[in-house]
Amino acid sequence: MSRITPKFWILTLMIFAAAFVRLLPHPPNFAPIAAMALFGGAYFNKKWAAFLVPLTAMFVTDLVLGFHETMWAVYLSFALIVVLGMIMLKEKKVGNIFFASVISSVSFFIITNFGIWISTGYYEKTGAGLAACYTTAIPFFHQTLLSDLFFVGVLFGAYYLAKQKLPQLAESKI
Repeated sequence: MSRITPKFWILTLMIFAAAFVRLLPHPPNFAPIAAMALFGGAYFNKKWAAFLVPLTAMFVTDLVLGFHETMWAVYLSFALIVVLGMIMLKEKKVGNIFFASVISSVSFFIITNFGIWISTGYYEKTGAGLAACYTTAIPFFHQTLLSDLFFVGVLFGAYYLAKQKLPQLAESKI
């Protein structure tokens, strides 16, 4: 039976702090959503924690922000990004982190905008309607990409610095 370690609490605190940034005023699509998922997937050794902690943090802030009809797409893409973190970031090198962040942004864009197309009446349920949905969303993508790169940098960078000060964080297995 494994015990909950200081690493678990530090990672959890960092993810919840990032989640609560969503409650502050911010530009459209500039939020740490993908960064929380990627970070959790990369650093929690236990799969249950990699999913549960970021999803719980997201859900708690969504209770405040409110829900909408395409939440299923947001949470689906969020879970996929956790998996990306688990797979792509076994080695936490800057290039790997950057690439995983870009892939996270693109997958979030594709999944959530498909969710808008399929779940709302904004666009015709045709190929042209789907194309219009993605085309309309393009101006918002740069904010998503920039925020993912920014918040991924903050989370991964802060944890790297924390490991320098607290070497036991690097050795913990949760």
